Amino acid sequence: MLKITSKQLEVTALIRERIEGRLEKLSRHDIQLINPHVIITQEKQLFKIEASVGLPSGNLFAQAKSENLYAAITAMGQKLEKQLNRLTHKPQAQRHVSLPNDTESEFEYVYKEENAA
Repeated sequence: MLKITSKQLEVTALIRERIEGRLEKLSRHDIQLINPHVIITQEKQLFKIEASVGLPSGNLFAQAKSENLYAAITAMGQKLEKQLNRLTHKPQAQRHVSLPNDTESEFEYVYKEENAA
């Protein structure tokens, strides 16, 4: 269940739909989202949005600021997607594949002796 908290701002149905839409994109990775919580704060002319999402393998956290609330929601969603993508594809990354050790390869040297006289 998504929990949205706001400070100095009323959460309208349109804002809620936009946030739910961004978090639905995370469900493409087939990972259960545990207690997603979004906090929206208005500071003078900036909107600050923070999201924390629990996962079975850890937590995700993203924060974004913008003068436009919907741009901040989009930026926050992109950051969460990037973190989740990195987390789910980490075992398949190339840096985790061990390279064969070629330092002990056999070296064969053939010595031919020629008589000069």
